[in-house]
Amino acid sequence: MARTGKTGGRTPRRALWWRTLIAITACGAAVGGLAAYRGYSDDSTTAERPVTTEEASRLALSRLNLYQASPVAVTLTATEGGGVVVRVEGVVDYRTHRAVGSYRVTGSSGASGPDAGQLDHGLIVWDTGGLGLAPVPEGDDKQPWQQAEHIPRSGWSSRSYTTDPLDAGLQLLIGLGADRPDNPMLLAQSGARWLAHDRIDGRGYDRFAGPRAQGATPGAGSDGGRSPLTYWVDGDGGLRRVTMRMPGLGTPTTVEFTGHEGRAKLPEAPWGGTG
Repeated sequence: MARTGKTGGRTPRRALWWRTLIAITACGAAVGGLAAYRGYSDDSTTAERPVTTEEASRLALSRLNLYQASPVAVTLTATEGGGVVVRVEGVVDYRTHRAVGSYRVTGSSGASGPDAGQLDHGLIVWDTGGLGLAPVPEGDDKQPWQQAEHIPRSGWSSRSYTTDPLDAGLQLLIGLGADRPDNPMLLAQSGARWLAHDRIDGRGYDRFAGPRAQGATPGAGSDGGRSPLTYWVDGDGGLRRVTMRMPGLGTPTTVEFTGHEGRAKLPEAPWGGTG
């Protein structure tokens, strides 16, 4: 979290697999029928299979639902390796592709007391080009977006994205919302699969594997050529959770969505022209 370096307004370079992954996740569609959803989802013994037309439509619609619900409350958890975990809690506005929140880094620090295991904490902002970090204002216990409003642009330490789990998760998160539906057939043809039916906080969700990266061979590799992205979507196309498997890490990066946050107002300072 300590790396810095101004983004200079440029889009950072990404690995080919990441560019392809973002491209193929941009699929949206109209709402499918609830009867079909119940017919497939209630059968917990059904084996993994390709998505139906209705399921592809509902999975893809989730991105438009995120956009329309903005600003959306989110929690991201990323395992950095060596027992270090980064947790980000904040809000994302998919209309502006900007987000703000707080971060907390935990791990084995050897310290004792109430802060034992805490390695770092502060405020974080991010958009499509990179992220910025700042310390929490002394004595300020308001919400992160309110705290960030009082920090001038010069108070943020900014940098472009890297390939580490936190940055990959932030990039994925900021790109999930979409302002229009796409072709559901493309999503289905790209290898999206129904995996299981789960319950989260008492509500039912279908768990889907996302579309495969271009060039991936079905059934090949230790993951069977499956997408590293997994989605939890309800019967109305609401997105509750997304996980992303990272190469070499046993624990995936997880994003949780908990709905519209009407109180939030994203600060102008990190993206403003002066300060």
